Amino acid sequence: MDKIVKMNIIENHSAVVISNMEKRCQFWLPKKKRFCANTPLNPSSSFCGNHTTRSDANWVPCSIDPSHCVLEDNMEAHLKKCPLLKQTQTLLVQPYYQQGINRGTDDDSADHPDFTSVLKRNLVYSLTVPQFSDLLSKICSIHNSISKDIGFSYKVPPACHIWINRLISRKLPYQEKHVQQQASILGNLEEFGVLSSSTQALTEQQFDHTASRYCEDNISSVVEFGAGRGYLTQILADCYGIRKVFLVERKSYKLKADRSLRQKENLALERLRIDIEDLNLNAVESLKGIPYLAIGKHLCGPATDLTLRCCLGEQCDQDIGIEKSVRPQLRSTAVATCCHHLCQWKHYTGKKYLKNLGITKDGFHAITWFTSWAVDADHGSDLSDDGFLQSPLPPGDNDEYGGGGKEVEDIIRNMKAVDRAALGFMCKDIIDMGRLMWMKECGLEAKLVKYVPSDISPENRLLIAKVAAPTISTPTS
Repeated sequence: MDKIVKMNIIENHSAVVISNMEKRCQFWLPKKKRFCANTPLNPSSSFCGNHTTRSDANWVPCSIDPSHCVLEDNMEAHLKKCPLLKQTQTLLVQPYYQQGINRGTDDDSADHPDFTSVLKRNLVYSLTVPQFSDLLSKICSIHNSISKDIGFSYKVPPACHIWINRLISRKLPYQEKHVQQQASILGNLEEFGVLSSSTQALTEQQFDHTASRYCEDNISSVVEFGAGRGYLTQILADCYGIRKVFLVERKSYKLKADRSLRQKENLALERLRIDIEDLNLNAVESLKGIPYLAIGKHLCGPATDLTLRCCLGEQCDQDIGIEKSVRPQLRSTAVATCCHHLCQWKHYTGKKYLKNLGITKDGFHAITWFTSWAVDADHGSDLSDDGFLQSPLPPGDNDEYGGGGKEVEDIIRNMKAVDRAALGFMCKDIIDMGRLMWMKECGLEAKLVKYVPSDISPENRLLIAKVAAPTISTPTS
């Protein structure tokens, strides 16, 4: 009798399991060795929405948010409920929204499309071997002349010891490599005379009462561009004290520093969800007439140029309705550059600098493509900062690079990884030097430094500047 009861229980359990499995997606997950646990898309389908075979109908990018696609027949209905619809409608009525104000111009058209990585690669491969050799020689020659002006400046100020020594609240995320980079950015600002230094490391409780005095006679407001979660500003607020915070970021993030920042006494926080390209900083009401510090960590590609234009750009002379006395007053800027392979000629601020060196628009596209090699390599013991200054020999001077009529594509494939990385870092430095020269033409005292060792981050170039004269002119670029 007991055996019969047990068999019935097993059979009933098996029936329940099979029934539940029938209600689940039938897509097999090899790594997990089970079927997908999601519910099918509809009763007539065996698969969930993630694993249903996509229709062969025409899929087109959403006109509100091109990052996702929609069936062309469903576009009209989708546009009424697209997640970014409300955000876009809200942005369009903001006084600081001005489409393309910081875009810059191309030689041909202000609306010229982006030059993609594929187009850049094809451009390089279309060069003849002598043209490629001449370009490498020019890059090496330019870098040799500017390398002495790019110093190593890894600074960890005592004021940041609260983060370095992990004395912060355990609720705040901590990643050592990011804290080292953020601390060095602030350390360089302190050495540059922008931030007031502290005399000793303080505890978290002591900072709550005394940190505000560090900026009391200096800069009390900060605008962080490409802020992401905002932890660069979090460290600045914790260690130096500020009264106003503006976080500029076009995307939405979880686990932001906003909650922690809002809990600080006497600190006002405003997050501007907008593309830097469209931000008219002069029209931000709560920033008018206030001296501020502009910062950004790893501003990818053209975001660096857009930020510089936003703070120093041509619109300063075009905003007839905004008096100079109520415009925001830039006091200093510190921007850690990144992802130079994404840079675009129309945005780039250093056009004049490159043209004076004989680098054309096509040469700029080639140089930006080379920069991706800098972060492809292993940045361990084989590649030191000194190694980045070693010049790869032009193909015509070295049989290893196949100077005997080989195509450029073959030459590139035969280059050593260390030489490719070296060339990539040279090109990064040249691009950043053009930006540096543009800032100097704007009337700023500026410098370009390597602010952390390459084993912490290979993206370790920092543009740092402060206003050296009361009037800022705007050069053409």
